[in-house]
Amino acid sequence: MGDWQLDPYHTQVEFSARHLGMMNVRGRFEDVSAVADIDPDNPETASVEITIQTVSVKTNNPARDNDLRSSSFLEVEKYPVITFKSTGVQATGDNQFDLNGDLTIKGTTHPVTLHVTRYGEFNDPMMGHRIAYGAQTSIKRHDYGVAANFVLDGRLVVSEEIQIEIEGELVEQKETADVAAS
Repeated sequence: MGDWQLDPYHTQVEFSARHLGMMNVRGRFEDVSAVADIDPDNPETASVEITIQTVSVKTNNPARDNDLRSSSFLEVEKYPVITFKSTGVQATGDNQFDLNGDLTIKGTTHPVTLHVTRYGEFNDPMMGHRIAYGAQTSIKRHDYGVAANFVLDGRLVVSEEIQIEIEGELVEQKETADVAAS
């Protein structure tokens, strides 16, 4: 097993929701960290913990961002982080995995499955040993207490279902791995 950390410069955590049932409004979290124990030869043994700072939500609309930070949605002052802690990994195909874990939003935790694709692995003395992944899932916002139900002309302004997409590179932490091997 190796100690890995997320490369913040090569990571995106994005979400989308339907606006009035018509189009997707996309957003992202800019402050995300992750640590993982990964054996590239045995990915089913991996474990991952992700922490997202809720105040870092961005949608390219400052008024909407402030609304998402408010008590109507994420309540960032009361709930400053969203967390994911893996509970298991199953291979589902070539470089395809289901990463099961517990997602906590606003103090409420539910199991979720991230459908993961391993994009590749790169080992370079300057950039370090890194593995890139992409993951997708969807959640129902009401399950996590994000229950604002604004209705306009009989339509929900923000859909119940939220799509989540993650892409990132994890970098092996060489010093920790070398000490563990000693």
